[in-house]
Amino acid sequence: MTGSDELLALALEVAREAGRGLLERRRAGEPSWSTKSTPTDVVTEADTASEALIRRRLAAVRPDDAIVGEEGADQAGTSGVRWVVDPLDGTVNYLYGLPGWAVSIAAERDGVPLVGVVDVPTFGETFWAVAGAGAFRNGEAIHASPCTVLERAMLGTGFGYDARRRAAQAHWVAAVLPRVRDIRRFGSAAVDLCSVGCARLDAYAEQGLKPWDLAAGSLVATEAGATVSGLRGRPAGEAFTLAAAGGVWQRLHDLLAGLDADADPFRTLS
Repeated sequence: MTGSDELLALALEVAREAGRGLLERRRAGEPSWSTKSTPTDVVTEADTASEALIRRRLAAVRPDDAIVGEEGADQAGTSGVRWVVDPLDGTVNYLYGLPGWAVSIAAERDGVPLVGVVDVPTFGETFWAVAGAGAFRNGEAIHASPCTVLERAMLGTGFGYDARRRAAQAHWVAAVLPRVRDIRRFGSAAVDLCSVGCARLDAYAEQGLKPWDLAAGSLVATEAGATVSGLRGRPAGEAFTLAAAGGVWQRLHDLLAGLDADADPFRTLS
């Protein structure tokens, strides 16, 4: 197998194993939990157990790779390959017994995305992509929406945990809502990005995403034909992430940029 094939096979195996474990834990009862940065920023015992499993499984096969994860994994490496892991994206959904949470695992070499896997156990779906080789859901190729009219676009979004960030997000969401078909908030950035990739959403926009929120899902969306970026020529990241079908990307970008949707809420609203 080529390097990317090997990385993909490992990511698929580990993501599915972690997803099965999370599903079994949730079916066994309500998980124990605590808060992190704010009272609404939740982490469960399942998050940390899932990350420990993923880290252990990746390191057993590729001990020289770096690993970074949402729940604290920060392992240096010497191979040039880094794994970017969200062991449970959509923790609040998981806590409340709602569907749509996911395990997200991506591999990059020297900062360049190579493979991305998003396993969504409650949907029975696994999304994956390899740079330059397309995007897939359960083995079938997926493609972004053909939508070309902003007023007919279904937009996904999410809200941060800090009250100031939420207030800033509410401002631009209120302005955008009359300009699109509708807005959905599902609770997992990784799943939202994959939903753009398979045309369940025409676009997705959110501020405050971390590398582990973005890494796998953004590769899936990009390889499916969507455009994934920040605003004003910046890359997708914490300041802003916009993923959209090519036919509506420019108009949505210009609308969001005009609303200063990427403004720093901790500076402007403090």
